[in-house]
Amino acid sequence: MTHENDIVLIYFEDKPFVFARIEDIAADSKKDWYHVKLLMLQIPLQTVTWILRDIYIDGEEFTMNGKKMRMEKVVCPEDQMESGHEEEVREEPETPENGKVISFAKKRKD
Repeated sequence: MTHENDIVLIYFEDKPFVFARIEDIAADSKKDWYHVKLLMLQIPLQTVTWILRDIYIDGEEFTMNGKKMRMEKVVCPEDQMESGHEEEVREEPETPENGKVISFAKKRKD
C-alpha cells in the first residue's frame, strides 16, 4: 500500500520516467477515487495533482491521454552491512604522504 510521503517511480509507456513524493492523498467525491498531490523530483521542482483510483495508487496500470502510466512504490534496498556481505572496514583513513590541507574558510574571505 502506498501512503503520503512515500517515494514512487512513475512509468510512462512502460519506461521509468520520473521519481515523485506523494504529498497528499485526499478522497474524491466518487467512491474509491482520490486526489493525489505529487512532488515531482526533478529540476525545477513542481507539484501536480492527479485524480486516481485506489488501485492505481497501489501500482495498477492506468492511462492518461491514451498513454500507459504506472506508479511503483520505491523501497530502500537492503544495506549490505545488514545482509552479511560486509566489506573490510579500515581503522584509519588513508592520507597522502605530502598532503596539503586547503582551508575553505580562508578562501571565502578572499
